Amino acid sequence: MTSVAPALSVLDLVPVRTGQTSAEAIAASLGLAEIADRLGYRRYWFAEHHNMPAVASTTPPVLIAAAASRTERMRLGSGGVMLPNHAPLIVAEQFAALEAIAPGRIDLGLGRAPGSDPVITQLLRTTGTTSDVEQFPRYVQDISLLLSGEGATVRFTSGGEYTVHSTPAATGAPIVWLLGSSDYSAQLAASHGLPYVFANHFSGQGLERALDLYRSGYQPSEAHPTPRTFLTVNAVASPTAEEAEARALPQLRMMSRLRLNKPLTALETVEEAIAAGIAEADAATEQVVQAARERWFVGTGESVAAEVRAFAEKYGVDEVMLSPVAGAYDAEPMDSAAGRAQTLKLIAAAL
Repeated sequence: MTSVAPALSVLDLVPVRTGQTSAEAIAASLGLAEIADRLGYRRYWFAEHHNMPAVASTTPPVLIAAAASRTERMRLGSGGVMLPNHAPLIVAEQFAALEAIAPGRIDLGLGRAPGSDPVITQLLRTTGTTSDVEQFPRYVQDISLLLSGEGATVRFTSGGEYTVHSTPAATGAPIVWLLGSSDYSAQLAASHGLPYVFANHFSGQGLERALDLYRSGYQPSEAHPTPRTFLTVNAVASPTAEEAEARALPQLRMMSRLRLNKPLTALETVEEAIAAGIAEADAATEQVVQAARERWFVGTGESVAAEVRAFAEKYGVDEVMLSPVAGAYDAEPMDSAAGRAQTLKLIAAAL
């Protein structure tokens, strides 16, 4: 159990609000990465989602490279690359190049879910409308070998061999993490001796069981002799609890649309979310919003920091990754992440 404040990290989906362009959304997130770096956050990860009006984090490697040029010390990574969508060699090459750009600062978080619908899956892969989920364990192993100094060996049925490297002369390698929201990824990470992160910010169900399976079944590896994990949470911190609740509403409503399979839109501003909540009030939406809100950390910097500390102590981790889900007010600049930056600043100050 931890007795000191946990380290803090950031998960960024690069949200796109009403009227905002992708360029403005990415500029806001890169500015947020700079702020997190100055505040002492441990790592900054970009998610992978496709064809969503409110999410611009479609390509983590590109965003990581951009963030690397604007930060100095914190680790940068993917939270995560949805591996069934991509050829393992391409992923390994991309992250080997990132490691060369920012030595000792790159994390490769790998997820098993496709991360989108069957149409996008078919566009990303050539295997048809189903992704290569069943190949996930082999792909994880392939990437680890491709990133190693020895490389991976392809053996032909004729008896010949062919060695493949992700980069010609690596001096280091990214740290590979497995991500997931089910028992499967926890057990796979344990059997491979890899660090693991449960997607608590997205699911919230099954956290204790996943951590127990990971820790109890862990098989030490040379790179990771002991199990290593941290937790993710959705967080909004503001000077007042009232402002924090208002800033949480746009993302809560977005979550309800996802859960209820309603048409997706750009992220509402705070004013739009409040007005729409009054005009479109229905029991199903309210139920989803309330259920999600119960798992989020929303309040002042001091109250959220206390929740983060207690959460870390309860589950025995020394790091918590914040997904700063604070929405924007109409008047706030399109190319800034004012509410999200405020969240990171207030929680860091309180801890």
